[in-house]
Amino acid sequence: MADIHATQGHAQDPAHDDEIQPLVLPARELELGAPLHWLALGWNDLRRAWPLSLAYGAALVLFGYLITWLAWDEGHVLLLFTLGSAFILAGPILAFGLYSISNQLQRGLQPRFGYCIRVQRKHLRNELLFALVILVVLLVWARAASMVHVFFPMDEDLGMTGWLEFLAVGSAVGAIFAAIVFTVSAFSLPLMLDRGTDAVTGALTSIAAVMKNKAVLLLWGVLIVALVTIGFATAYLGLVVVLPWIGHATWHAYRDTIIAPELERPAESTG
Repeated sequence: MADIHATQGHAQDPAHDDEIQPLVLPARELELGAPLHWLALGWNDLRRAWPLSLAYGAALVLFGYLITWLAWDEGHVLLLFTLGSAFILAGPILAFGLYSISNQLQRGLQPRFGYCIRVQRKHLRNELLFALVILVVLLVWARAASMVHVFFPMDEDLGMTGWLEFLAVGSAVGAIFAAIVFTVSAFSLPLMLDRGTDAVTGALTSIAAVMKNKAVLLLWGVLIVALVTIGFATAYLGLVVVLPWIGHATWHAYRDTIIAPELERPAESTG
């Protein structure tokens, strides 16, 4: 019995591995169609754990409704665009629980909400550090967005040409920050969950993996933006499904890309 619990504890906490992990884990070279495979695997996870996954998606959507209501009630209509972009940029952090669900399914466990909470608490320090980095990027992006508003005053009639220029400049600025956040976070948080690595190792490994598979990850990013846009277009309701789907798919993207020692399968369910 002691051996069983020891094995189970080891499997749940990869950070206790005896081997010293490198600062940057190697990545595989991916085929261009890999993102479609990740979406297929993510959809399978969503289907297998739909009550918990959809509940997670619904909670995120309710949070989005709250933020939108606050922005609209205060009269900051343009802030809605900023919040929408921030929602996309902060997505990897919000999806940590979804990574845990896919991790449980991969281990042959029945997904439990309590397990997700315990895992998230275990990695809370690295999560907070990573979230702080993302917050700094978002604050800088918000300042850059406000500078765009200075050059395109909203209290003047810009005309069609002016609005097109405003959207083009704003999109270009936002794309730069989105690319930075996406590169750093594409695989970092799933890696923290899976291997118990620190935020620095996660970020550096993610950057190296993205740089090695630029075309594939560009396609992956475009698919994520397209799915989230569809979710927003349905008054957020589509995000109840889209967000868990992307979260589960991101876990499989990590497992398919980053080369790390295989995890042990636990001897019994955590129930």
